[in-house]
Amino acid sequence: MKKHFIFLVLLFALSLNIFAQNKKDYWPKFTKADTLRGMLTPLRTCYDVTFYDLEIRVDPKTESVKGFNKIYFKVVNDFDNMQVDLFPNMKVDKIVLDDGTELKYTREYGAVFISYPHELKKYNIRHITFYYSGKPQVAKNPPWDGGFIWTKDKNGNPWVEVTCQGTGASLWWPNKDHQSDEPDSMLISITCPPGLEDISNGRLRKKTILPDGWAKYDWFVSYPINNYDATLNIGKYAHFDDIYTSNDSQKLTLNYYVMPQNLEKAKVQFKDVKRMLRAYEHYFGKYPFYRDGYKLIESTHNGMEHQSAIAYGNHYLEGYEGFASSAVGLKFDFIIIHESAHEWWGNSITSKDLADMWIHESFAAYAEALFVEYYYGYDESLKYINGKKPGVLNDKPIIGPFNVNHEGSSDMYDKGQLMLNTLRSVINNDSLWFAMLKGLYNTFKYRTVSNTDIINCINNETGTNYDYFFDQYLRYPNIPTLALRILKKGNEEALDYKWDADIQNFKMPIRVTLSKNKFDFIYPTTQWQTIKLNINPDDFKVDTSRFYIKIKLYKQFVDPHSSFSIE
Repeated sequence: MKKHFIFLVLLFALSLNIFAQNKKDYWPKFTKADTLRGMLTPLRTCYDVTFYDLEIRVDPKTESVKGFNKIYFKVVNDFDNMQVDLFPNMKVDKIVLDDGTELKYTREYGAVFISYPHELKKYNIRHITFYYSGKPQVAKNPPWDGGFIWTKDKNGNPWVEVTCQGTGASLWWPNKDHQSDEPDSMLISITCPPGLEDISNGRLRKKTILPDGWAKYDWFVSYPINNYDATLNIGKYAHFDDIYTSNDSQKLTLNYYVMPQNLEKAKVQFKDVKRMLRAYEHYFGKYPFYRDGYKLIESTHNGMEHQSAIAYGNHYLEGYEGFASSAVGLKFDFIIIHESAHEWWGNSITSKDLADMWIHESFAAYAEALFVEYYYGYDESLKYINGKKPGVLNDKPIIGPFNVNHEGSSDMYDKGQLMLNTLRSVINNDSLWFAMLKGLYNTFKYRTVSNTDIINCINNETGTNYDYFFDQYLRYPNIPTLALRILKKGNEEALDYKWDADIQNFKMPIRVTLSKNKFDFIYPTTQWQTIKLNINPDDFKVDTSRFYIKIKLYKQFVDPHSSFSIE
C-alpha cells in the first residue's frame, strides 16, 4: 500500500507541474480530488472490469437508493489494494470478496481504497460485492450537470431519472469510474414502488413482484457499456413499439416509452427514428446494439445518449425545442438525430479520457449534417453546418487536460462539426471520405480510444498525414487565418498568400477563385507565396462554406516604375 501511495503522490505532483507549465490559463486549478477521479494509477490499472451486476432499490419518497454492485474483474497485475469510486456523500455499508471475506477500506474524496488480506494473482477472475446506500446528489440543471431527478408527472406519479455524463456514474453506484474501462456486459436490476416501472439499458430479462408489492426489473446489456450510459427511468409510461429492417434484412426492435398524454404525438414524432437509422447505416454501418434493441424514453430534461435507452425531452418539436440555426434544421427532431448519433460515436466508440470527448461530440454533430445531406442534399447540409458558426466561441482548446476528468471547450460541438466538414473539403474525394468514416468506425467499434488512435487511423485510411490539421483545430482555440495580399500593377494582378497559425508546419489546401466563377486549390504554408490572378480583384473569393477559417485580406497597388514583377 505504501508504494502505491508514494506513486500516487508523485503522479499528482507531476500533473500539477504539467498544468503549471501551460502558458494559457484555459483551465481551472485542479485538486487531488480531480486527480483521484481522472488518473489511471496502479490502483486502477491493476484490474480490468469484465462484468457489473448492479442491484438497487430506489425509493422516490425518501429520494434514496440502497443495494449493491458485484464487480467482476480480471487481475492484470498482482495486487493487494485497488480503487473503486463512489461519491463521498454515499455510504459504504460493506465490501465482501467472493470467498466471503469482508474487506477493509479507506476513503478519500470519491475514491474508495480496498485492502485485501493477501495478493490477488495475475490472470485470475475475481469479484467483490460492494454494498452501499444513501441519497444521491440531485441534478441542478440536467443533463448539463449530474445527479438524480426526483419529480412527478402530470398526474402526480413519481418520475425518477438520472444523468451523470462528466460528473460520474459513481454519484449513484460504485464502479471504476473511468471511461477507459468498460465491462463486457452488465446486469441492471432496479426495484421501484408498486404501479411504476423501470426502463434501463439492454433487454428486459424479468419482472418480479416482490412480497411487499414493489417490482424488480432485470435488464441485461450484452455489449460493452461506458459507465455514464448506464441508466434508470422510473415512471408510469405508455408504451408502443416498431421494427426497423436493416439493408441486410436484420430486424431491430424499436421500443418507445412516453407520458400517456403524449402517446399520439410520439407516434408521429418518433418516425424520425427510422429515418435516422437509415441515414447512419448508410454512412457509418449498422446500428451497433442490435441484440439490445433501440429505446427512446421521454424525459424531464433535454436528452442524453444512454446506450440503447436514449432519453428524449425535446417536447415533440422540430429543431432543438422548436429552434434551429438554419431552415433545414426545423425539418427534423434534433434530439433524436443528435443523441442517437452517439450510439455510434460515444457509446460504441468511447474516448478513454474525458479530455477527448470531442470524439463523441464532434462526430455526433457532424452526423447531424450527414442526416441532412442524406435526405435534403449536400447544399442544404452546407447551410446547416455554416449555420453553426455563430455558436463557436474559440475560447479554449477542444481537447481538454488529461488525467483530471475535465472536458475541453464546448466548441467540440459546433466547431467540431465545422472542422470535420473542413477536413472533408481538404481531402476533396468523397469516395475516400466516406470510406474513411466507415473504416474509422469499423476499426474502433466497441472499443475505447484516444485522439491519437482516431487521428492515426484517419491518416492511414486517407494515406495523408493530417497531424498539423488536428493540432491546430483541436489543441489551440484559434482557427487558422488565411493572410492574402492582392497586388495590382497596371493591368496585372497577383495574389500573395500564407497561413497564420499556431502550428509552424500548417499547410492546409484551400479553394479560391483564381479565375472568374471557378474555384481552384492553392497550397499555402506559413511562408508567403505568389501566384498570378486572372480575375478582377473585386470578384476574388475564398470558399468559406467548405473551409472554416479566418481571412485577412489586403489590396495593394504597385508603382508601375517599381521592380515588382509577376511570374
